[in-house]
Amino acid sequence: MNAARQNRFNTVAAHGALILYTLIALFPVFVIVINSFKTRKAIFREPLALPNADSFSLIGYETVLKQGDFFLYFQNSMIVTVGSLFLILLFGAMAAFALAEYRFKGNLVMGLYLALGIMIPIRIGTVAILEMMVQTGLVNTLWALILVYTAQGLPLAVFILSEFMRQVSDDLKNAGRIDGLSEYRIFFRLVLPLVRPAMATVAVFNMIPIWNDLWFPLILAPAEEVKTLTLGSQVFIGQFVTDWNAVLSALSLAILPVMALYVIFSRQLIRGITSGAVK
Repeated sequence: MNAARQNRFNTVAAHGALILYTLIALFPVFVIVINSFKTRKAIFREPLALPNADSFSLIGYETVLKQGDFFLYFQNSMIVTVGSLFLILLFGAMAAFALAEYRFKGNLVMGLYLALGIMIPIRIGTVAILEMMVQTGLVNTLWALILVYTAQGLPLAVFILSEFMRQVSDDLKNAGRIDGLSEYRIFFRLVLPLVRPAMATVAVFNMIPIWNDLWFPLILAPAEEVKTLTLGSQVFIGQFVTDWNAVLSALSLAILPVMALYVIFSRQLIRGITSGAVK
């Protein structure tokens, strides 16, 4: 009886902590969204109040769509994010499969070398990266951002995916080899479908920092035609005057892809975080 009560208490406490954390995490998003539909005066007078007939205004969204080249910035961010995630998942999964499946000299050393990328921030090498991009003529191109974000995301992708791939049944892979499947077909047809939760986890963990990044777009791609959404939103922030309606509206629109990604991959993401292995 006492054990049942203890389990019930632990469950309630865990759910309470998760609900509290969720409310804290969503509170800034809530404030941004509701204030994007208010007049400037209402934003500062009652920042936590919902829009009403007197305070409701779409001036921020009108400014974003008219003054800033929002759709170009949005398109650039989508290209960079999708392209980076594709390369991270493809090369990360292939490298993880090689490290998990094959035993060769230097296997452990290579795994540790890749793990260093998780501990060492890529921004430390900003000057060297900028020099390399200048020499290769990639400054003010979307490829510069895609290559940097791919290099940034690969270590974590390899670390997560290799642990999942070690749990894939050897009997399944050996059966594929007996049936005449090549290693590439075993990888794409047998292994990848089984590690979809891990792939979704890697995608979400990498998508948010890439989408929200301001550092590398500002340094590597500041030209107007290749600005990302985060960098393009800075046009509404001035040294002396800031158009808060436009800033909040741009941030609200920028949240949509992140929310859409979570809705699409939520089930796979939760499975990937909670399982820790392929069953």
